[in-house]
Amino acid sequence: MRLSARVDYALRAAAELASVADGASAGRSRPVTAEQIARAQEIPPKFLESILLQLRRGGIVHAQRGPEGGYWLARPAAEISLAEVIRVIDGPLAHVRGQRPEELGYHGPARSLQEVWIALRASEREILEQVSIGDVAAGALPDRITELAADPRAWS
Repeated sequence: MRLSARVDYALRAAAELASVADGASAGRSRPVTAEQIARAQEIPPKFLESILLQLRRGGIVHAQRGPEGGYWLARPAAEISLAEVIRVIDGPLAHVRGQRPEELGYHGPARSLQEVWIALRASEREILEQVSIGDVAAGALPDRITELAADPRAWS
């Protein structure tokens, strides 16, 4: 699985916003500026601005302009899955040559590849929908994720 820099930065920015949320109904404590997020997560500021715009359009964050402005999560961090952020930034999970696996037409001995790609997408979805931005920000991942990451084979 490859994640784009945009996705990596979006997930890091969302985790940063989650870390300042006070648990209010929309997860808002105070707006955080793009500059503060960029500095805290070492993200190029101009690149982050376009990512935050995508996250706002995708309903992940809210924004406010002005001297008291900035960004905050649109919902509690525990309700925002990693999968949702990835879809907002890069579109659907698991594409093969830009197509959904169920749209591919494999023939003969390669026919089973379609099932492999669909199973891969299901596995990715299972993990990425199980982990929330709140889990990441709190450093408290679900047990199954910790278990998978503890396997030495996962690190190579």
